[in-house]
Amino acid sequence: MSSFIIEGGHRLKGEILPQGAKNEALQVICATLLTDEEVIIENVPDILDVNNLICLLRDLGVEVKSMGKSVWSFKATHIDLQFIKTNEFIRRSEALRGSVMIVGPLLARFGEAMAPKPGGDKIGRRRIDTHLNGMMKLGARLEYDEQRLSYHLTADKLKGQFILLDEASVTGTANLIMASVFAEGETVIYNAACEPYVEQLSKMLVRMGAKIEGIASNRLTITGVSVLHGCRHRLLPDMIEIGSFIGMAAMTGSEITIKNSSAENLGIIPESFRRMGIEIVQQNDDLFIPQQNHYTIESFMDGSILTIADAPWPGLTPDLLSVMLVVATKAEGCVLIHQKMFESRLFFVDKLIDMGAQIILCDPHRATVIGLGDRFRLRGMTMTSPDIRAGISLLIAAMSACGKSTIHNIDQIDRGYQNIDTRLNDLGAYIQRVE
Repeated sequence: MSSFIIEGGHRLKGEILPQGAKNEALQVICATLLTDEEVIIENVPDILDVNNLICLLRDLGVEVKSMGKSVWSFKATHIDLQFIKTNEFIRRSEALRGSVMIVGPLLARFGEAMAPKPGGDKIGRRRIDTHLNGMMKLGARLEYDEQRLSYHLTADKLKGQFILLDEASVTGTANLIMASVFAEGETVIYNAACEPYVEQLSKMLVRMGAKIEGIASNRLTITGVSVLHGCRHRLLPDMIEIGSFIGMAAMTGSEITIKNSSAENLGIIPESFRRMGIEIVQQNDDLFIPQQNHYTIESFMDGSILTIADAPWPGLTPDLLSVMLVVATKAEGCVLIHQKMFESRLFFVDKLIDMGAQIILCDPHRATVIGLGDRFRLRGMTMTSPDIRAGISLLIAAMSACGKSTIHNIDQIDRGYQNIDTRLNDLGAYIQRVE
């Protein structure tokens, strides 16, 4: 198990380029299964989750080639459907939540798929009912294998239907879009997630020959086609990494420029940080965060404590609440962080409390942070990363802390952040990786 040793108190300075979007990468890589022609994807992040998905597709029979830095070619001409029934496929899929999005393409093109129980971060219940119920509405048959804890889906021919999602699930929406592109007739997905990731997937499928209307809205209409072709697609920069860099600059009193941020696709993220008192200057498509030695959290107009909560897009993504919670510990003022989606994601605050932060964990979904500004500084300590987003948040805390910190289980951070120690050290951080 790898670890980081971090010496706190170093200011960062310079420019940093965000990686390609992890969540988009997982969707569009799965979409390459929908055609036997070559699909080229650019700006692919070199992170564990994406690399594991690429390996899984390669073992499924997809011809995968690296075409240079961050560019991959996929050609799904010969697919081995027997592999999805093996224990090896089940085991590896369980460890990677993004693998659930293989189901839609396989079911649409080949009429058969396996869906193991969800893997990924242990941040609370992560059900896949939205995916499975939608597939059955399209005409799939479902059998549950109790011994292997997996679902076997089959279909002779999927047929378009009106599907009202019980939740605006990003992966659920992506999966059903991919399942519907070959369905007979018209499929309407209502209460669809409309994150930029889903928008990007839809635009890529249209370039491949799919017929999708209502892109970037919560009501998508997909008219089935008989075949999809190859295309070239470029991933957006990762909005979660961009938000992490904003928080990192604020906590360490640093001056950095985030290059090529695709600001138009960041939604409410910059404004949410501004409400916490952090200055962000947009310069064309770059974000400049000037050095700030202190920042003050806003209150609501009636004087009540600011609440920052996650919400379906264009609301705030839940993946950044852990970062914003850490950033609040150094602010002047109070904020209530409300994590609505996952009930275990805030449990990492006990480590911040041990570092000296003033945090009250109200319940599994809510934490009140009392920012003490310049009157306090976090203390370095030894801790373990429980998931990707808590891991980067603990790294931010350690970078701003007094003394040295050690973070174990950094494979969790590597799942979502590409060479994060090297890139931050280039800006002036002191992070040592210990294998």
